[in-house]
Amino acid sequence: MRDSKDIGKAKNEQGLDVPKAESGPAAAEHGNAETRQYLFDNPKNVSRLLRFFFLSLLVLLVLEIFVHKHPHFPWEGWPEFYAVFGFVACVALVLAAKYILRPLVKRGEDYYD
Repeated sequence: MRDSKDIGKAKNEQGLDVPKAESGPAAAEHGNAETRQYLFDNPKNVSRLLRFFFLSLLVLLVLEIFVHKHPHFPWEGWPEFYAVFGFVACVALVLAAKYILRPLVKRGEDYYD
């Protein structure tokens, strides 16, 4: 692995402007890439996100009951029709990809031998 000084030197030889590395509090704030904590590394933040997602889903499902619809077909007026339709369509796409499309594009294990 090349040292950051070597990379900077190579860039300078090419005539590129190389910014100086951060030092002081800013460098400590960013930390090392191996030890840096990201937002969803903490399981508590993941559970908060999921809780927010499911709460917003529940709110939207309840609000749909009070929204007046203008259906073109009778089944579009059923409660939660679009939520169920979207879920069924997603499941159908996954199953079609797995059992119909995958065998069509799949190569044998010894294809590259």
